[in-house]
Amino acid sequence: MTTSGTSAAQPAGMDVRAVLRSRKYLVGVLLAALIGIPVSALAYAFLALVTLLQRLILTDLPTSLFGSTPAWWPIPWLVLGGVLTGLTIRALPGNGGHSPALGFQSGGAPTPRELPAVVLAALASLSLGAVLGPEAPLIALGGGLGLLTVRLVARRGRNVTAEAGAMVAAAGTFAAVSTLLGSPLIGAFLILEAAPVGGAALVLATLPGLLAAGIGNLLFVGLGSWTGLGPLSLSLPALPDPGSPTLAMLAWGAAFGVVAALLAFVIRRGALALRPIVHRSRVLVTGLLGLGIGLCALVFALVSGDTPVEILFSGQEALPGLIAHLDEITVGTGLLLIATKGVAYLLSLSAFRGGPIFPAMYLGAVLGMMATALPGVPAAAGIAMGIGAMCAAMLGLPLTSTLLATLLLGRQGLEVMPAVIVAVVIAYLVTARLPAPGRPDPTAVPGSDGPAPAAPPR
Repeated sequence: MTTSGTSAAQPAGMDVRAVLRSRKYLVGVLLAALIGIPVSALAYAFLALVTLLQRLILTDLPTSLFGSTPAWWPIPWLVLGGVLTGLTIRALPGNGGHSPALGFQSGGAPTPRELPAVVLAALASLSLGAVLGPEAPLIALGGGLGLLTVRLVARRGRNVTAEAGAMVAAAGTFAAVSTLLGSPLIGAFLILEAAPVGGAALVLATLPGLLAAGIGNLLFVGLGSWTGLGPLSLSLPALPDPGSPTLAMLAWGAAFGVVAALLAFVIRRGALALRPIVHRSRVLVTGLLGLGIGLCALVFALVSGDTPVEILFSGQEALPGLIAHLDEITVGTGLLLIATKGVAYLLSLSAFRGGPIFPAMYLGAVLGMMATALPGVPAAAGIAMGIGAMCAAMLGLPLTSTLLATLLLGRQGLEVMPAVIVAVVIAYLVTARLPAPGRPDPTAVPGSDGPAPAAPPR
């Protein structure tokens, strides 16, 4: 995908105070604040559409026909989703956005002509059952709309510098994910930690980004109230007080880090190994991978007696309910969830379009819930350590992973933060020691999603 984002380079000896006082920077901040309004509205509309289609196709329609969702029902829809995703990626410019198998990426923005492919590929993937989240297409959508705004302003004869354009594009990404992860602060950390910039350039990009995120958060809340759909952000139920961290809890945190790193390694290696096959016949193979995801849901439904929808989608909506029924998650149920959801996640990463964050959180939470049977692991600690370790291993973003695991659980999460930090650091270090799960793909062609990078951490 053609990118036009913030450059990793910055002028030597940049005077940050002088830039902050300049008229051009203040104009850029104002434009970034203004772009936050339409970007947030469109991001909310995209999330609302995905949510409505998911419920209509895979819950409401089969319930009206059969009284519940049959175990086989998701299979034809996932095959259709694979075919539509493959056709979009092959036929439209922009490759449908970044491949989620390559890890979380926030740098760069799609050009205006590439935006339709990003939206359509994500819509086909997410609405019809792929095990991916909406954060990656939302970031691309926000950055692309910011870039489009800059170009429209430039066409009116206004002089827009490259730095101002990058600032507005970055502000669009902040606004698009401002409340998706439950807090604009977490969304901001996610963008900043994954950004290809640092030092003074990062400082200058932070202010307009935070402003756009605040405006986006306010608009998300208002639209959620006005539409009755809610803010469409992740919110976890309260858990019993875990008490103060103990040495046993810290030791279990190290164990969580190792297990999460190994699980993430298997998932990423499997997804990257499938990519050369996907490149040879994009539409056919993506359709067959959709069939595989549907079979994972079928196996789970037949073995557990639960709905197959539990295995599908990102896990964003299912996770609060899963945590609320913590006492019902036995070791056997947890292993079944990890096996079927993990394989479906692997297959989705290899060819579909979406983000890798929410399924990683879901798998980490299941690991944590299973661990509550261990001595010295209260529920809040287990879930927080599992989420933090799994996100660190899959994303290579330790600061964001720590925030996700603690802030989402509120006061209980903050109480167990030392154990979460241990789990995150160990997962990050073990991932760095494991072999790189992929290598350059010789079958990739121009316009494909490129070679597989080394494993995170970055």
